Amino acid sequence: MEDTRTAKRMPPARIIDVVDSISGRSLGHIGNLSADGMLLISPRALPANTLYQVSFKLPAKTGFSTRAIEIGVHEQWGEAASAPGQFWTGFRIIDISPEDQERLNEWVSITRT
Repeated sequence: MEDTRTAKRMPPARIIDVVDSISGRSLGHIGNLSADGMLLISPRALPANTLYQVSFKLPAKTGFSTRAIEIGVHEQWGEAASAPGQFWTGFRIIDISPEDQERLNEWVSITRT
């Protein structure tokens, strides 16, 4: 599979839970995150080529941000992880507000240093 990512993905220092905004259920947690995509680690395989509206709170210096980031994502690929009962799913961000994009860009740049 050809890697078409354009932005470096950063692993979070803490677990970031990802919630399906429609159902309110947790989909899993972020394995890595960039300005235009993320790796989700989940307890179940997710359907291929699916669109989700999700939210998550980025880690701050103390605890987590009080305001969640809301994004639309499109599933790009999925596979079983080496750990039993875990699945990896790659998502491309397809919809994000300018304010949330700015917050995400800032988090990625701070995490890199």
